[in-house]
Amino acid sequence: MDKAVRTKYVRWQWRTLIALMLGYICYYFLRKNFSAAIPAMEAELGLSKVQLGIFLTLNGIVYGVSRMINGLLADRYSKRLLMSLGLVLSCIINLAICFSPKLNGVFNLLDGEGKATMGLVYLIGSLWVLNGYVHGMGYPPCAALMAHWFRPSELATKQSIWNASHSIGAGLVIALCGWMLSKFGYSAWNLCFIVPAAISLIGAVALYASLRDDPSSVGLPPVEGRDSESKPEVQLTGEKYRSFISRMVFRNPVIWGISISDFCVYVIRFTILEWGTTFLTQYKGFDIALSASIVAASELIGGVLGTIVAGWVTDRFLQSKTLRTSALFTLGATICFTLFWRVPAGAAWIWSAILIVASSFFIYGPQALLGVSCSQYATKRASGSANGFCGIFCYGATVISGIGFGWLADKPGLGWNAVFVVAILFGLIGSAILLSYWKSPADGYAKADKVLAELQ
Repeated sequence: MDKAVRTKYVRWQWRTLIALMLGYICYYFLRKNFSAAIPAMEAELGLSKVQLGIFLTLNGIVYGVSRMINGLLADRYSKRLLMSLGLVLSCIINLAICFSPKLNGVFNLLDGEGKATMGLVYLIGSLWVLNGYVHGMGYPPCAALMAHWFRPSELATKQSIWNASHSIGAGLVIALCGWMLSKFGYSAWNLCFIVPAAISLIGAVALYASLRDDPSSVGLPPVEGRDSESKPEVQLTGEKYRSFISRMVFRNPVIWGISISDFCVYVIRFTILEWGTTFLTQYKGFDIALSASIVAASELIGGVLGTIVAGWVTDRFLQSKTLRTSALFTLGATICFTLFWRVPAGAAWIWSAILIVASSFFIYGPQALLGVSCSQYATKRASGSANGFCGIFCYGATVISGIGFGWLADKPGLGWNAVFVVAILFGLIGSAILLSYWKSPADGYAKADKVLAELQ
């Protein structure tokens, strides 16, 4: 590759990486705003934790299924269009949630005290579940684009940089919503939906203008499967393509192991992200502004640093073996979350804040790297499908972290203590599964070569 082509390649790689980061920050603006609004919606609309937990669970399950469907689409069709369209649709849904109580004149959505009737519960819940589907149009195109634009030996570092968008988006929107609720009161809960939607609509237009589906679309050669690989790619269609996807994803035991461990990782992640503001106010006794600030810091400081450090350590010291880093970080997150739970009553708030930030630092390592693992072990040809398959497990975790933890938190005699115990147990299980892959190779390209040879 001559100097001019290399310069163009680097420029487009960074353009793609930055566009994907900003685009996914907007996705998180339209996803974690609901978690930030939970205390206000509880107070103003009279929604229960079980109802809110059901919303979170169904949203997560539908999101996981959507990631699978859209992962298959991302490997076959325009990733640029798929991601941009999903963001626009999510803006529309968030605006609909914002204005849903205004339909009370048409439908019986509020009772005499201004609390939600079951009609409004069903309406908001249905919209949030639909939002889960359109959000599944975001991650698979990102994973596929990263695999098409970056070599396997640098994917952990670059995708970890991109993965910081999760924490940046969640942290910013939680801080924004916390500030708005603190300034304008819980009655302004609808601002948590309309403001992020307005910002993200602009982001969707910029995203579509900035992205390209692969290097060939701008006149560049395809990225190499390995640093030393120079042979042209074998093209697969029809039954051969389906067979390749089946063997590299659905019948690949490593992808199954990654997916199950990611389920455990997401239980801890969602416990902090979805319920953090709530358990800090109700279990630790902090006010809403401080609670939102702690959760925002756990994302913006802990999450961002955790993803970047995990990727750098993997490529710099562990020969791009993402599963090793994921095992160590999952164990670290479990230990920190246990210490947070055991902070004595009456202790200064800073200790709880430090441990929540540390928990996020460690949990975002595997959250980022297990997606990289899917791309590496399934190879770039099937990265979207593998990440979509893994997504079903990740967001199946909302059955535990959503309705399960909502029920436990409301149950007399159990409460938040039971929530922490269950989350910690899943952390230990995930750590054990990942440690069992300690001696696995760094990627699945050797297996892919064998499969391709058999399909010729």
